[in-house]
Amino acid sequence: MPEGYDYLFKLLLIGDSGVGKVTQLLKEDAFTDSYLSTIGVDFKIRTVEFEGKTMKLQIWDTAGQERFRTISQAYYRGAHGIVIVYDVTDGESFENVKGWLTEIERHAQEGVKRLLIGNKSDLAERKVVAYSVAKEFADEKGIPFLETSAKTSTNVEEAFLALAKTIKENFDSQPEQASSSKSGTVTPGLGRSLSGDQEQKGNDGCAC
Repeated sequence: MPEGYDYLFKLLLIGDSGVGKVTQLLKEDAFTDSYLSTIGVDFKIRTVEFEGKTMKLQIWDTAGQERFRTISQAYYRGAHGIVIVYDVTDGESFENVKGWLTEIERHAQEGVKRLLIGNKSDLAERKVVAYSVAKEFADEKGIPFLETSAKTSTNVEEAFLALAKTIKENFDSQPEQASSSKSGTVTPGLGRSLSGDQEQKGNDGCAC
């Protein structure tokens, strides 16, 4: 796989314990590498193509690891997109989405793109959070919404691609964001690392 890329986006996955590690639903060969940052959070690298441009996705998945609330500022720094995950068979995890949205408002950069995912939709007989209820909530918050299936991987691939496309389109419409060191973004076309994450990674050996 070529080393060059046009965009490098940091995506976060957050949610209560037991909602499911969404990146595990993606095929392992879809990732070019895995890393462990100095703050103890695993992240994976995925490269996708869209409209002739190469987008490198740095996916941090701490869904179900609530202890990372204590390091939220470091975790949210430089994020371009955040996926909030709940379990469709666990009503409390859906109710707690409001709290996660508050965390995003408190710690993430302004204008970060969000996506709501209802995981484990294959467990239809145990489902307690109706699609219509979650969709109405997401619409009220202005957040795209998808249900995903751990059994069939339904909509998982689509979720990541949709979020990446939305972020790219936002960058293209506001090019000044691409050169902002405050947001930790990468200048399109240069293929350089996220400035915000370089401080976090330290000596973990990640050259992404």
